Amino acid sequence: MSQTNATGTTEESFGQRLIRASSHTNIQLGVICLLILATMTALRPQMFMSSYNFESMAFFMPELGILAIAMMIAMLTGGIDLSIVGVANLAGITAGTVFGYLAGEAGVGALGSGAVIFGVGVGLLVGVLAGLVNGLLISGLKITPILATLGTGQVFIGLCLVLTGGPAIVGFPPAWTWLGNGKIAAIPVPFVLFVVLCVGLSLLLSRTSFGLRLKLIGTNPKAAIYTGIEKGRMIVFSYMLTGGLAAMAGILLSARTNAAKSDYGSSYLLQAVLIAVLGGTNPAGGKGNVLGVALAVISLTLLASGLQMMRVSNHLINFVWGAFLIVVIALNALRSRKGR
Repeated sequence: MSQTNATGTTEESFGQRLIRASSHTNIQLGVICLLILATMTALRPQMFMSSYNFESMAFFMPELGILAIAMMIAMLTGGIDLSIVGVANLAGITAGTVFGYLAGEAGVGALGSGAVIFGVGVGLLVGVLAGLVNGLLISGLKITPILATLGTGQVFIGLCLVLTGGPAIVGFPPAWTWLGNGKIAAIPVPFVLFVVLCVGLSLLLSRTSFGLRLKLIGTNPKAAIYTGIEKGRMIVFSYMLTGGLAAMAGILLSARTNAAKSDYGSSYLLQAVLIAVLGGTNPAGGKGNVLGVALAVISLTLLASGLQMMRVSNHLINFVWGAFLIVVIALNALRSRKGR
């Protein structure tokens, strides 16, 4: 609620300021998304606007989008999680290993939906436990987040290599591959899951005390402590949530490719950081919203798809992504200066 101070002017609450700042960023990203869509449509109308193109984007975009949202949650507390790709691959590999034990000589093709649900639960549990380790290192031992997660990321990759011996695990149950390649009413399953996660996490961060506390910790840690917020516990919870989301992304990645390996999605880490910042997340903490990250990943996916249709090399696409990020950050900086 707005409050009136001693001078008679109205002051906005912390939550209202966050919502107002987020809405500006989301409108800007929405306009950018529409401009990219219009530009690529004009350059390659038949190819870009085809149903096949949008369907293919809807299959692979959720993996990167979920990782970017996971990165955003870590950044809300003023931290970062460089282990998300390692967690994602470890979740997929662990689930694949469990399927191998369950199937025995019958083969994983004989496993039904019950085994797949169990495998999903195991994968998510791995992610949550990995996040718990990160949270305890950061909040308990006071290790800098970038160093803690960099180290645990290497540990998780090492565990992946121990479980696989190096090569990829291939061949998953049919119900598992349906998660990455199936459709619900002609809509790709990964995209449906992505939308559900976005709605749920958006409500969690904007309508609950948990989300407000996370943002307050990143905005003003001392004030958060004075208000009775247990900073250490909140940091642990945030990294557990980040780990669970990373595991979900790993499940979708292994389901789409019908395989799991220690180095899958290695390029996703920097892209997740880029998308989180582009979506309005403040790396110093306190600011970020799910809708902004979703619009950012849609914009960059549209841009990458259009550039690939014009036969632009992947190296140049990475350059364009980086330049795109710098331009948006510069616009945000200019806007914030004018608002002072």
